[in-house]
Amino acid sequence: MNLIIDVGNTRIKIAVFKKGKLIHSESITKENIVFKVVELINKFECSNAIISSVGKITKLQITKIHSVINLIELTSETKIPFINKYSTPKTLGMDRVALVSAAVTLFPNKNVLVIDAGTCITYDYIDINACYYGGAISPGIQMRYKSLNKFTENLPLLEPKYTNQFIGESTDSCIHTGVVKGTISEIDSFVDYYRKKNKDLTVVLTGGDTKFLANRLKNSIFANPIFLLEGLNAILTYNLQ
Repeated sequence: MNLIIDVGNTRIKIAVFKKGKLIHSESITKENIVFKVVELINKFECSNAIISSVGKITKLQITKIHSVINLIELTSETKIPFINKYSTPKTLGMDRVALVSAAVTLFPNKNVLVIDAGTCITYDYIDINACYYGGAISPGIQMRYKSLNKFTENLPLLEPKYTNQFIGESTDSCIHTGVVKGTISEIDSFVDYYRKKNKDLTVVLTGGDTKFLANRLKNSIFANPIFLLEGLNAILTYNLQ
């Protein structure tokens, strides 16, 4: 059994994989991460683990996890199942490394565009030769709402809400139209661009806003909210071979 720990910007996910299949996952807090690791090790008899962190976790917590299980810390030096042609590989987020690893593992010999709609929206392109080139980063939906409130005097902070309007008739509806319609248009535009460059392109949508966005995009996609966890498991398996 493999134990997967993903420390994100806004939450921590912990999961267990058996022979490449997800059998358990949950969100936890930073404070109880060591307790949950020990609990799942005992419950599922996990023998190997990987941790990816773009958020904050203490060295002491990592040391404690190391003491109870064979642990790989995902860094720019970790062996990965793709060819990294990113010009600044040491600055590439570990979440994006995991997503690309999932793409080459689950869609081998395919051109793949992975869209991760979370705190930020990231776009990552991998070609049929498992070469990764990069992509784009833009603000996520929640960040767009919050920035309108934070950097202006009078605009309210709203919860995400889908609208069919292209012409907002109130301040609230203008914000929803700008943020949500703008995000959808952005994503569709990126997919259109990559599809023009690659007639055979697989597009994967993942991240916290997958459910909110999936049925509202004009382009055909694979919606997979656990894609990052699958990528971390792929990296762990690759390093255990």
